[in-house]
Amino acid sequence: MMEIVISYSGVGMSQETVEILFSERENITSRGTQNETGAGLGMMLIDHFVNRHDGTISVKSKEGIGSSFYIRIPQPELVVIKG
Repeated sequence: MMEIVISYSGVGMSQETVEILFSERENITSRGTQNETGAGLGMMLIDHFVNRHDGTISVKSKEGIGSSFYIRIPQPELVVIKG
């Protein structure tokens, strides 16, 4: 497996938000570091993409500190072509 970690400092998320972050049934609206709004649609798309490629995504976050997203996907097999 290959792991991609994306971390940032900023507003972070509450544990309640983390628990519903990838839910299609919940609508999340939040304010970012520069007071921008987000609807969580991007997270649902990333979750769908990762799952379609037999991967997993998880998040650790603390309010007022930031978040880290962990994406694990199968590592592609390298093919070497000799000419």
